[in-house]
Amino acid sequence: MKTVVIYTDGACSGNPGPGGWGAVLTYGETSKEVSGFEPDTTNQRMELTAAVRALERLTEACRVELYSDSAYLINAFTQGWLDKWQRNGWLTSKKEAVENQDLWRELLTLTQKHAVSWHKVKGHADNQQNNRCDALARAAVRSGGR
Repeated sequence: MKTVVIYTDGACSGNPGPGGWGAVLTYGETSKEVSGFEPDTTNQRMELTAAVRALERLTEACRVELYSDSAYLINAFTQGWLDKWQRNGWLTSKKEAVENQDLWRELLTLTQKHAVSWHKVKGHADNQQNNRCDALARAAVRSGGR
C-alpha cells in the first residue's frame, strides 16, 4: 500500500466570509498542490474542506499521513469526538447539532477507504509544507475563485 503525505490548511477573510483551502500531497518524489475557493464560508469549514478535497484526489487505497494546524480537525479523529457525535445522533455534549456535519460525514467515508494517521502541526511556524498550504489557501481567497 502506497504512503501519501498530505498537508492541509484553510483560510477565511471574515468568519464567515470568503474562504480558501490548500493542500499539498506527496508520494515519493512527486508532489501535487491543490486549492479552492468558497464565497461564503467559515475557517472551520475550509480546514475540513482541505482534508476532504485532498483525500478525494487519491485514486487507490493508501496509507495517509495527514498534517494540519487545525485542532478542530485533528482532535475530532484523535480524541474520539467523531465517535461520540455519531453515538449521540450528531449532537455535541451540550445537546446541540454538530456543525459541519456534511463535511464530517464526507471525511468519515473517505477515511474508510484509506488508513489515515492524523498529525497536528503548529500553524504559522517553521513547517514549510504547512506554510505552503497556508499560502495556497490565502491565494484562493484573494483570487475570489477566478
